[in-house]
Amino acid sequence: VQLQASGGGLVQTGGSLRLACAASGRILTNYITGWFRQAPGKEREFVGLIRWSSGSTYYADSMKGRFTISKDNAKKTVVLQMNSLKPEDTALYYCATGPAFSNVARDYEYWGQGTQVTVSS
Repeated sequence: VQLQASGGGLVQTGGSLRLACAASGRILTNYITGWFRQAPGKEREFVGLIRWSSGSTYYADSMKGRFTISKDNAKKTVVLQMNSLKPEDTALYYCATGPAFSNVARDYEYWGQGTQVTVSS
């Protein structure tokens, strides 16, 4: 499985960005795709996840109401819609996939390369 994250960029406070994670190879239907982010000097932080089979989602508390994760099975793509962005959302955003419904990075088997999101104040 290979993951390709895209859609990052520079946006002003209060703006929106849409990140995409395109998967190639075989994705098992019970697999999870999660989003994580890492700011300079900080640990990798869980953002949210989605289960491929059911579409069930789970978000970190700080992202609820602002971030939404969806999927397109036919395109094998997971989308992270980010609204009302704040400077503290600035980070390198990664997508990852694996079998565990987990907010822990080490539970994910495959990782994309990351896409940079910068929110200016």
